[in-house]
Amino acid sequence: MPETWNKRERERNKREKKKQKMEKKEERKHNKGHHDWTDMLAYVDENGNLSSKPTDHSH
Repeated sequence: MPETWNKRERERNKREKKKQKMEKKEERKHNKGHHDWTDMLAYVDENGNLSSKPTDHSH
């Protein structure tokens, strides 16, 4: 029985989705746990407010 156009399209779409899923999986695997620890630091200014940047103590 010959393959229909619709069946070929479904198979092509399925392969594309599987490829995209594998690429996302590899990307997540590659980026897992490799965040810079300095991104997690919080600084406290002279008023007790939290900031993501250190205060300048040059004065």
